[in-house]
Amino acid sequence: MDKVDLKELIDKPGIYIGGETSYEEADAVILGIPMDYTVSFRPGTRMGPLSIRNVSVGIEEYSVYLDRELGDYAYCDLGDLALPFGNVDKSLHLIEQASRQVLEDGKFPIFLGGEHLVTYSLIKPFIEKYPDLRVVHFDAHADLRTDYFGENNSHATVMRKVAELLGPKQVYQFGIRSGIREEFLYAKENTHLVVEEVLDPLKAVLPELQGKPVYITLDIDVVDPAYAPGTGTQEAGGCSSREIIKAIHAMQGLDIVGFDLVEVSPVTDSSERTALLAAKLVREAILSFVKKA
Repeated sequence: MDKVDLKELIDKPGIYIGGETSYEEADAVILGIPMDYTVSFRPGTRMGPLSIRNVSVGIEEYSVYLDRELGDYAYCDLGDLALPFGNVDKSLHLIEQASRQVLEDGKFPIFLGGEHLVTYSLIKPFIEKYPDLRVVHFDAHADLRTDYFGENNSHATVMRKVAELLGPKQVYQFGIRSGIREEFLYAKENTHLVVEEVLDPLKAVLPELQGKPVYITLDIDVVDPAYAPGTGTQEAGGCSSREIIKAIHAMQGLDIVGFDLVEVSPVTDSSERTALLAAKLVREAILSFVKKA
């Protein structure tokens, strides 16, 4: 595939705190994917990346958990990928192009959604580069449907599509508490799915993930809506904000090759606490997964 100039595909509505290093000098890159064309309940996640950037000034660059500081890391916020509104197929193609370019340029990617379907295109170049890739998936929903009302490109089908690309038992799903029966039957044969729980079962599988390239996809609705109401499809019974932060820290010894955080929606986030949690998770991801040059 031809090399693309990412700067020609970018709309820059704001910047994540401290993300002012040039792309050429950066070890890590933040890229917003403002797409929410297939959401099944409340729309608005295309504004998620901007909301995370806007509130990031309200958090410290220093992490008391890790005793590390963003100022010691070279990362840039490229802005948002400019997408043709409403055109799912073309948008997915552009997302895949951008993901491939970031990967080819040797940058650690932090992608901000947008709806969860974007993960399918984001992850395809990683599967090509890492045949033994493992995916760690945090979510309230299994996202393992074959279609949603006849449409196979949906945020409800994304992990089914990813699992089919990867092959059996290479996707690890945590916090799942919603889906249809067929999804859970599929998961028994094809993924490692944990109902409801997050941190303890994640810690239990860390030894088998050790030495494997790992891509993390985190749907903010894995967190209980009491802590994170700003999402399109809220699902009661989730983990706490503290637990999802600890989950990020638990994986810092793994070979993490990519990270996305999706489904933040400012439409239902009047207090902005969901965006603030997401901004904090981005900070912890940078400090946990990015290797300093």
